[in-house]
Amino acid sequence: MIYARYSSANQREVSIEQQVEWCRNLADRYQLQVGDIYADKAISGRTDNRPSFQRMMADARLGKFDYVLAWKSNRMGRNMLEAMLNDVTLQEQGVKTVYVEEDFEDNAAGRFALRNMMNVNQFYSEALAEDVKRGMMDNAKKCMVNGSLTFGYRKGEDGRFEIVPEEAEIVREIYNRVIDGWQHKDIMTDLNLRGIKTKRGFEWQRGSFNTLLRNEKYIGVYKFSGIRTEGGIPAILDRATFEEVQTILTTKKNPRGRQMGKEEYMLTGKLFCGLCGKPMVGICGTSKSGDRHYYYLCNGKKAHECDKKNERKEKIEKAVIDAVKKIILDDDTIDWLLDGYQQFMTTMRGQSAVTAMEKELAETEKAISNLMKAIEAGIITDTTKDRMLELEGKKKDLDARIRIENRLLMQLDPDQLRFSIERFRDKNIDDRKYQKDLINTFIKAIYVYDDRLKIVLNRGPGDDLEIPFDDISSVEGAGETCTNVRTSENQGYQMLPVRTLTICEYGIVVVVPY
Repeated sequence: MIYARYSSANQREVSIEQQVEWCRNLADRYQLQVGDIYADKAISGRTDNRPSFQRMMADARLGKFDYVLAWKSNRMGRNMLEAMLNDVTLQEQGVKTVYVEEDFEDNAAGRFALRNMMNVNQFYSEALAEDVKRGMMDNAKKCMVNGSLTFGYRKGEDGRFEIVPEEAEIVREIYNRVIDGWQHKDIMTDLNLRGIKTKRGFEWQRGSFNTLLRNEKYIGVYKFSGIRTEGGIPAILDRATFEEVQTILTTKKNPRGRQMGKEEYMLTGKLFCGLCGKPMVGICGTSKSGDRHYYYLCNGKKAHECDKKNERKEKIEKAVIDAVKKIILDDDTIDWLLDGYQQFMTTMRGQSAVTAMEKELAETEKAISNLMKAIEAGIITDTTKDRMLELEGKKKDLDARIRIENRLLMQLDPDQLRFSIERFRDKNIDDRKYQKDLINTFIKAIYVYDDRLKIVLNRGPGDDLEIPFDDISSVEGAGETCTNVRTSENQGYQMLPVRTLTICEYGIVVVVPY
């Protein structure tokens, strides 16, 4: 087998490829067959805590190979003691290590030379670390970038911090929202819905704000390993804003923050603008009298791309909760929903390609079985091997596609589904936990217009289909009361304020007046 490693993210990916190529050439010279390739990328050799290295050592104990090929001894490790112990461990397992650039004979003199080289490797590693630290300290005295960058900054041509305007605007927005009383989870949800990523390109988490909200870089303070320079970095925030946020985070005595902290925007992540389809997020404002008011704001309006009016938080949350409770607690509506759900799932399965894929999988497995019989009979050629690899790849692909398709077609037992719905009866509609349970259990999305709501109920467990806005927009009402659900008064059924109730690919779409 081959082991390759490079230490720094500054090195190129080709470092691994070159090492592997040189090791393959060495294997050809020794007429060795190369099995697995173990590679650790951008990981220091000063520690054995390397995933691929640990896997290699475990496989050595299982007797999976007889030789380890590496470019140089320093690829195996730069800590002399650990490198020597690893070398002994491999020897005890009957594994010989061979290096491309270094030739150590299998005798006392060769082992002595190897130990000396390991000592040299550790000396080089320690000297390099000292040089790097010295260089970083010199950089720090000049307020230059050392290590990773903070959100809002990039490395300028002169090596110093430079503001990224679009990221700086997000930093200011986050600080201002904390001052306005936003909870971290609501800020996180809003940023993720808008497609804004962290500095490393990930989605925001609650913990993403721990350092960001306490980072003095944003007021121009440069800090590194004991060196602190006021004004060493271009500031993104004014000191008053930064200090106000520190007060909120440390004392929790800010009355505005405390008042806002009690507010919870239950529809965040589920509420969308009916005009443009963009998410609506919670905001708050203060009137001249000092009273605070809470709204949902369209992100499109924030970007001056939509003219949707703000929606009062209390009004729309109550409308949604009332509508959902009326729908799910009415016996006849539940009957209609279950019947329609079963018919829909039957139709979806009939239209699905899963049946054809299952047939193709059975044929592939049969072909693999026949090919195995031929191999057992001694019929082994290059064509046989290629065909087996092709069939195994096809089987793996079909298995994955069938699992995905079945997940999308996951169907509950009707009695189980009815029970899961009816367990929400006889609960206090004013209880906040009950309201959140209703929203999280039944609602996939809500599209709000000036005169109506389009509520998309969850299709079922594992429902993760994206909802094309254009498709939902095309679902329109059919009058002031529902024409699909039985609502005739002389049959004793309750009249529901529902315009239409339609089952489609994305779920159950309910349109109600608003």
